[in-house]
Amino acid sequence: MARGNRLFAGNRLRQLRLDNRMDQAGMARVLGISVSYLSQLENDDRPLTAKVKAALAQSYPIDWAGFDDRHDEQLLGAFAHALAQPDVPGPMLEPERIEKLHLHYPEFAARYLDLHRAFRQTQQRLNMVEEAIMSDMSVHARLPWEMVRDWFHDTGNYVHDLDMMAEDLRTHLCVDDRMNDTILSDALTHIYGTEIIVDETPSGHLRHFDRETNQLFLNIATPLTTRRFLIAHQLMSLHADSLIQSIIHQAALPSSAATQILSVSLANYAAGALLMPYLRYRTAARSLRHDVDRLARQFGVSFEQACHRLSSLQRPGLRGVPFYFYRMDMAGNITKRHSATRLQFARFGGGCPLWIVHEAVAIPDRILVQLNETPDGVRYVSMAKGLTKPSGSYTRPPRRYAVALGCEVDFAPDFIYADGLQLHDEAASTPIGISCRLCPRRECDQRAFPPSDRPIRVDPDNRDIVPYAIE
Repeated sequence: MARGNRLFAGNRLRQLRLDNRMDQAGMARVLGISVSYLSQLENDDRPLTAKVKAALAQSYPIDWAGFDDRHDEQLLGAFAHALAQPDVPGPMLEPERIEKLHLHYPEFAARYLDLHRAFRQTQQRLNMVEEAIMSDMSVHARLPWEMVRDWFHDTGNYVHDLDMMAEDLRTHLCVDDRMNDTILSDALTHIYGTEIIVDETPSGHLRHFDRETNQLFLNIATPLTTRRFLIAHQLMSLHADSLIQSIIHQAALPSSAATQILSVSLANYAAGALLMPYLRYRTAARSLRHDVDRLARQFGVSFEQACHRLSSLQRPGLRGVPFYFYRMDMAGNITKRHSATRLQFARFGGGCPLWIVHEAVAIPDRILVQLNETPDGVRYVSMAKGLTKPSGSYTRPPRRYAVALGCEVDFAPDFIYADGLQLHDEAASTPIGISCRLCPRRECDQRAFPPSDRPIRVDPDNRDIVPYAIE
């Protein structure tokens, strides 16, 4: 509850403490205040101060985002977060000074936030250019699927209108978390008259839609979760056709192939939103602490689909944990990627060999976890699992790959895979980078190439694991 510029949040503060199974003494220690002061806050006898707000934002970042939906408070939170980034030089300002600066100069705070976003985008584009040059590729020669991947990245991997349309349809069709094949099939048949045939498809396709006969053929060899997703894809491609075409028109991609890929990708996005409706999925994910196996069972989807959906929970005012998500094949190629965190992926060439995902590819159906740290000092909790997609035939080898999901260490209490890791031991984290060509680390035995912006020194009389030293 807000009174003027003061924020009284006793009920929410008390509920937050109970949700985390803490007594008042425990939460008081976390917030750095006395028990009596916390009691006054919970009884709305005192408003939240800048120091307490900062402590809440740091210790409970997801919960704090919902404490106050006023625009000025949201701006203050984003302003403080931007000032706290390690790429901003200089000493950190005290919470009280940040709040005063925001209070007296809100236009400056908003402008600083815009500049910080522009700075981060410029960094990302600089990495793109450097990698393109090093890979002897033109930035303007992007392949169609790279154009689509970049489009989703620029949207934050969240398409609001399409997400809302899928959620509305889901509410109409099913109230349970798991939507079975019968409900999906009946909806497609009764609304659009589409006949579904599960059999061997022409040329072994996973899905074949005959527009003339209005028949949908699904390959009988595919797993049930895949078939369920393919039915949802067809349903949403018809249900949201006009909206998808409008989004494609606004995207204005410079290639007809990219436009077609975007059309398919948007239907896939809508299918995921239909099977895992935003509010219900976000609530379940938080309740289960993002246990992907349990989420997959609860909503009747695959492990990969459950991970991918977690990376798209970016609805303004109701954001989920900011995750990065990627899929890597046996050769180390990243075939899917999105990051809502500060971590960015290599666009060309291989990724860092120290990432746990490389090991996960070789060990299917086993979850591996890792605490890692990027050169900018940000630490992440990563989970990776190797998966196998059957082909249904001896003549076609199965696809083997791994998916990885991770978040910054600040969100570890909400990520079950962080349990058991030594989060407070800086020496316990594995030092990783984006790629060898972009990584500034001098002491790394796993290097394939030296960094592109540093000279090297070769000593003919001495040989270490890496045959050169970085100046």
